[in-house]
Amino acid sequence: MATMNKTRLVVIGNGMAGIRTLEELLKLAPDMYDITVFGAEPHGNYNRILLSPVLAGEMTIKDIMLNDVDWYAQNGITLHLNKKVTQIDRVRRKVIADDGTEADYDRLLLATGSNPFMLPVPGKDLPGVISYRDIKDTDEMIEAASRYRHAVVIGGGLLGLEAANGLKLRGMDVTVVHLMPWLMERQLDRTAADLLQKSLEAKGLKFLLEKQTEELVKGESGRVCAIKFKDGETIPADLVVMAVGIRPSTGLAEAASLHCNRGVVVNDTMQTYDPRIYAVGECVSHRGISYGLVAPLFEQAKVCA
Repeated sequence: MATMNKTRLVVIGNGMAGIRTLEELLKLAPDMYDITVFGAEPHGNYNRILLSPVLAGEMTIKDIMLNDVDWYAQNGITLHLNKKVTQIDRVRRKVIADDGTEADYDRLLLATGSNPFMLPVPGKDLPGVISYRDIKDTDEMIEAASRYRHAVVIGGGLLGLEAANGLKLRGMDVTVVHLMPWLMERQLDRTAADLLQKSLEAKGLKFLLEKQTEELVKGESGRVCAIKFKDGETIPADLVVMAVGIRPSTGLAEAASLHCNRGVVVNDTMQTYDPRIYAVGECVSHRGISYGLVAPLFEQAKVCA
């Protein structure tokens, strides 16, 4: 496929920001690049924002696809699914995936997104303890809801409340645990948060505020069975969902000695300190800010293209 005269563009990350950049690029210069995309997940590009309706049973995975596998083929893009890039060789200008797949680049776009923050407590690696980030997490929650009863969501922000709502709709007994004195403290004042809590309690959700998790307890089956708090209280939990925040995924960039500061540092054209390498999305730090909302990320995609 690759012709000698086309500039080779490799994209690491098959999410919303990276692929939007390609869509914008194909509008501007459809024939300029020979494009290769690496995605760590086994799916095409999907709308991560709509995982909540999938969990709630209102939509299916098929409904939330943005670019199915055919789209890549139609646009002559080489797509490597289920392959996580583990190394960027900036001297030889190539990327290497965990299974040994290599791709040479003239331009590289980092769109590695963010990683969910997992509380560093004993038991965090037990089966049944997950984050809420991708299709795999969502599938695991749906599966757990069909087999188990007690769910605990750690984190009373928007994502945690969406997870709790979906699990409740699937018939689980759900408790939301939050460190702060009220829910969604970044978006709401106390009065509004109290109203929100009351309306969610009316739907059957339970809340434990100002609670610190001390340990996730292992059951006889080897799976998580309970959550223990610093104040000594313990409640049953067959599923624990951590929704306590995200961190830009910068490990790959750092290993390649790209300048990072709580995100891959980029200039106003989304260029990193290596002029051949660009970055967009949640992995980025632009003028000291990392964005987690989709509007600014789509803006970045446009600028980058």
